[in-house]
Amino acid sequence: MAKALLGYVGGTDPRLATEVQRLRRRVTDLEAQVLRLQVENDQLAEAAVDHSRLTLDDTQVPQPALT
Repeated sequence: MAKALLGYVGGTDPRLATEVQRLRRRVTDLEAQVLRLQVENDQLAEAAVDHSRLTLDDTQVPQPALT
């Protein structure tokens, strides 16, 4: 059964095992990067919402005197 799942009858090719390890590390790195970007995106979205809540009441801003 295991041989059928691997797709070949021969032993484990060391090059294939090395490539699988490299790809697994790459997937792990990419997953960590996605999580970091999601956190950063959430922070930026929250900051944008907070910023949009800030409004300037222009009636209280002194107008320059026209001469």
